[in-house]
This record gives sequence, C-alpha cells and structure tokens, in this order.
Amino acid sequence: MTIKQISLFLENKPGHLKAICRTLADARINIVTLSLADTQQFGIVRLIVEEWERAQQILEQAGYIVNVRDVVAATVRDEPGGMAVLLDTIHAAGVNIEYMYAFAFRRGEEAVLVFRFDNAEKAIAALKASGNNVLGSVDLFQTARHAQAAQK
Repeated sequence: MTIKQISLFLENKPGHLKAICRTLADARINIVTLSLADTQQFGIVRLIVEEWERAQQILEQAGYIVNVRDVVAATVRDEPGGMAVLLDTIHAAGVNIEYMYAFAFRRGEEAVLVFRFDNAEKAIAALKASGNNVLGSVDLFQTARHAQAAQK
C-alpha cells in the first residue's frame, strides 16, 4: 500500500513556497501534509494531496518540474519508545529509510508518519508483520478529513 507524493524543487527565495501553495489553493486542491527540506540555494517540497494527478498537471502547467514518488504512511504508538520499536522493525528487515516526515494529526493514539524506503514492499511486509498499521490512500485521507472536522 503506497501513496503518491508530489515533489518539487524550488529556489530558496521568499515567496516560492507560497506560489506553489497558492497555485494548488486556486485549483481547490487541499494539501494534506507537506515537508520542506532546504539547502542554501534550493529546497525540495514534498506534498501529499488527494488528487495528485490533477495537482501534478496543474503544477506542471504553472511551470514547475514535478516528480511523483511512492511513499508509505504508517502509524506508530505516540509514546516514548514508539518510534524506536518501529525503527527496530525496519532495521531488522534490512530496509533503508531515505527520508521521513510526520503528519500534523494523530490517528487515535497513534502518530502518522510518511516514509520513503529503498524497498517499499519489503518495508510494508515487515511493518504489517510486526503489527503496525500501513495506511492506504483511502484510510489516510479519511483520517485527515476526520482530524479536520474535529478541529472545527
């Protein structure tokens, strides 16, 4: 169960992230989560949106170079040691984590994390075997909508 993530390179200058967010907002595309990693001159913004194909098309039409990657959303107990247990599972499976970031919302008593693995299928199998929840797109977006509704 992988989820599509959109990645864009952007110059590390004022207004560039805003322009991406404004482009999606004008198209009525909601950003469920994002991560921004930067260097001195460039950054990589990673986005998860429900309508990733439409978002990709709109961003490319606006002149952005868009990459689509498969990522894995998994839950982890939101308690001391919860992340260590999950990482023990990934390490035992011999899978490398290329990067990860967290959602701003929780799923019950669990935090939701996004991972880019060097072998997603192997990681998913290991996570499931150890009792971790791996979320598909439907579960992830339902959780996000529920979290948004609870905040209103």
